[in-house]
Amino acid sequence: MAVTSKAYRLSQHVYSTLQTLSCPLVEGLYLREAETMQELLCTPSQHRTDILAWICTRICPCLSQRLVSLRSKEPDALSQELAQFGQELMLCGTDDLDLITGRACPIRQLCFLEQLLTVVQGSAGPGGDSRAGGEGLLKELFSPEALPHLTHTLTPTLNPWPAQIRAAQKGQKSLPSRPRGEEVADVTALLESTRNTLDQLHKQCVFLRDEATRPSVFSVCALRVAVCDLAQIMGVFNRVYETDFRSYVNRDPPSLRPHTHTFRTVHTLLSACNTELEMLQQLLVTSVSLSDTVKDVHTHPRYWSRGHRQTLPTQLEDLTRRYRVPHP
Repeated sequence: MAVTSKAYRLSQHVYSTLQTLSCPLVEGLYLREAETMQELLCTPSQHRTDILAWICTRICPCLSQRLVSLRSKEPDALSQELAQFGQELMLCGTDDLDLITGRACPIRQLCFLEQLLTVVQGSAGPGGDSRAGGEGLLKELFSPEALPHLTHTLTPTLNPWPAQIRAAQKGQKSLPSRPRGEEVADVTALLESTRNTLDQLHKQCVFLRDEATRPSVFSVCALRVAVCDLAQIMGVFNRVYETDFRSYVNRDPPSLRPHTHTFRTVHTLLSACNTELEMLQQLLVTSVSLSDTVKDVHTHPRYWSRGHRQTLPTQLEDLTRRYRVPHP
């Protein structure tokens, strides 16, 4: 039952799509029942083959002449050509002749037709009729009525450039042009002076020369810089030695005392003192906590025997009165 309802929905969708695309083979049929639509689209007939051929020609218009020529040949030639076209669209195989002739499962046939119509709708979108629209536009442009307007557009009488651009163009045209010989002489003089400056810089920068042009492996300039740096470092060290280090160098090394047990004893005593201080601190915390507990017992009433709720002093007074021995 579910398969039948799906087939009916696909039949209605394919039939309405054919009507939307203005298929001439479904005009004037006025089918209302889904069962009748399925019978038209899934039953082997010449009308169904013509509908399939029309869909294929809408996808590829150049296929129409070949299909017309194949109608007069063998009966299976048209079906084989449509199967070959379906294989090119990757929707079926060349051996799926039952799908082309209408002998396959209705669900499979309707899905195949739906896929073909999807391709038709994609090719008939905004860019599908660009060639026809372009031809119509060219015919409209080159029509006798529009030809004077086209000629006027190609050869305008007014300058389309803005006023400031036209003024700039006139200013550029009115500038006096210098002779070409003078420009060449100025450029040559500038290049010559630049070359002389570069040669002087190259002579001063010895480290920029190639290895082949250097007189030796070590450059004199680099050696001079290294010697200057070494002299500065030695001078700084000499000043620091004279001001800070000389007194320590000439002094005898200190002698170590053999009384190391004294430091060990002091360390032990300090550790014991720290332990006692920690104990006293913990005792202080415990005392404060105990005082708070006693205060809470004395001030807050509690439930005692016989269901009475009262403080500890009141309970003690009650017990004292109750068990007091009378004097003779």
